[in-house]
Amino acid sequence: MTAKTDHAPVRMTSTQAWVSYLSKVELPVLANTLRRINELTDSRNSTVNELASVILNDAQLTSQVLRLSNTVFYNQTRTQVSTVSRAITLIGFDAVKSMAISSLIVDALLQRNDRPHLLRCLARAIHAAVQARCLMPKRNETALEEVFIGALLMNIGELAFWSCETDQANELEQHLRLEEPPVQAQKAVLHTTFTEITRGLVEAWSLGPFIKDVVAPGQANSPAASLVRHSVEMARVSEQGWRGDEMDGLLDQLSEDIGQSPAVIRDQIKVNATEAARVAVSLGIPQVTALMPGNEQAGNSGSTQAPQMDAELQLEILRDLTQSLAEKPDINEVCLLVIEGIHRAIGMQRVALLMGDRSGNDLVPRKLSGRGTEAWREHFTLPRDGAGALGALVPEGGCCIYQPDANARAIEYDRWLGRVPALVGPLRAGGRLVGLFYADNAAGDYTPSEQQLAAFGHFIQNAQLCLTLMAAK
Repeated sequence: MTAKTDHAPVRMTSTQAWVSYLSKVELPVLANTLRRINELTDSRNSTVNELASVILNDAQLTSQVLRLSNTVFYNQTRTQVSTVSRAITLIGFDAVKSMAISSLIVDALLQRNDRPHLLRCLARAIHAAVQARCLMPKRNETALEEVFIGALLMNIGELAFWSCETDQANELEQHLRLEEPPVQAQKAVLHTTFTEITRGLVEAWSLGPFIKDVVAPGQANSPAASLVRHSVEMARVSEQGWRGDEMDGLLDQLSEDIGQSPAVIRDQIKVNATEAARVAVSLGIPQVTALMPGNEQAGNSGSTQAPQMDAELQLEILRDLTQSLAEKPDINEVCLLVIEGIHRAIGMQRVALLMGDRSGNDLVPRKLSGRGTEAWREHFTLPRDGAGALGALVPEGGCCIYQPDANARAIEYDRWLGRVPALVGPLRAGGRLVGLFYADNAAGDYTPSEQQLAAFGHFIQNAQLCLTLMAAK
């Protein structure tokens, strides 16, 4: 998953050097796409069409926007949305713009790297963005999405930095491991700070006057910008718990921003944190929910727990499966619904359906979902007899949680496949293995829960039933 440049970059020794390097060498596509989206500032028909065009030019972005468009966070009417233009009409220009920016940030950064510092920063950014949007008292669409994106991008310099594989990133990790004060470590290794890099990127990428105000030094020029700053800081502090002097001080500041009492805000932000975890799952990064407050695993085992499942979405997809099977069994439609359920409702980051190849000896990918699965289409092969480096993924019985061997080696095209816990479920016809569903969480440091396994099994049963019904005809 780590992106590599053709040659090792020279060491950056100034803010401008970092801004130029990140903009022109590491993230030029992200910079240009964000700039284009942010230039679309009103909802005239021509601009709506331009936004739809930007989104439709990227298949992954289109898929992500449609997925978000059907979540309660954005679409409280629960009206099904199946096209980008319909999403803009039903949910609003600013909301779809917000979804597009969120998806672009997550996609562009995580496809390059999955180091723990980046995952932590993404968890904080999404948590802060949801908090700002939910706390915003001015309930018009533009204001809601403005504070959401403001909080998401307030630390874009840090996010961009950790997405890149540079010697200085590795050095900074070492400094932070020794618990050196963060700003001091940044100055020592980067010759600048993340704050200064962020300000440079906001300017270079033309991210707009509101975000420029949010990241500017000195006092915020508006209550909305102040709310964003305090939401971002609160997301960081909340990782140590919902109480304490620092949190109490932030609640007082948020109280001034939105005109609510600190006690009411404390109750609200706990609810918002749960919503933030759901948004992370909808964005396709369930692994970061374990880094959000309220999701940490108790004890000192060093592992984190699986994110909460979306029971409502799970039931909705199971109903769709039942209807599909009752009308006319279609294995492609059923398998797509099963994959959607595993990915979105259960919260697994990467999902694959493997089916028999022409030789009949191997299982190869037929359908994929999630980041980091691009190389699977060409390389992921499982011998039916369980031989080879990944043979242990072939279950002997029914659905199960795969636990990797402590000595499992990384394979060339994917650092996590076979080395992390996963859910596996077989498809059989006439007692013979004909397919396999596989799902994991890549860098997510947790084993799927028994509840996830049970839900996984329910989805696989529907795919198995479809095969059985088709064979009986």
